Amino acid sequence: MSSEVRRRRRLFGRAFAFLGGAACVLLVTGCAPTVAMDAAPNATDPACAEIMVRLPDKLEDLDLRETNAQATAAWGSPASVLLSCGLPVQPPTSLPCLPVGTVEWIIDDSNPAYTTATTHGRKPVTQLVINNTENGGQTFLADLETAIAATPIDPGVAPCK
Repeated sequence: MSSEVRRRRRLFGRAFAFLGGAACVLLVTGCAPTVAMDAAPNATDPACAEIMVRLPDKLEDLDLRETNAQATAAWGSPASVLLSCGLPVQPPTSLPCLPVGTVEWIIDDSNPAYTTATTHGRKPVTQLVINNTENGGQTFLADLETAIAATPIDPGVAPCK
C-alpha cells in the first residue's frame, strides 16, 4: 500500500471521527441554541444556586433550555418562560399577591405580551416571566415551588394578605 493511500485513509479517518463527534454533540445538546439572558445583580447569592439545582427539567410540556447567564433558566423553544434569581428586593406594591403552596408571588399582568411573577418575602428575589401565549401560568408557579422554597423566608417582609 502506497504512502499516499495510507495518508488519505488517515485523513478520512480523522474527518470521520470529527464529524461523528460533532453529530454526537448535536444529539446531546439538541438544535435549540443557548438562551441569551442577563444575570441579576445578586445572582451570585448561594441561595440562587440552591434554586438552580432544584429546577424541574420540564414545566408542563416545555423543556428546560441552557442559558448564558448565572442563576437564570428558560423553558420552551422558543423560550416562553424565563427565570432569573438574585434581583434586588422589591419595593412595596399594590399588585396582587398569589400564594402558591409555601411560596408567595407578586403578579404583574399589565403587559399584554407576558406576565411577571416575582417572589414575595424570599431572599434572594426570583422572577419568572411567562409569555402570555402559554396557558400554564399558575401551574408553572406550582412546579417551581420546591426549588423556590429552598430559599430562606425574609422575616422583615409581611406575608401576603
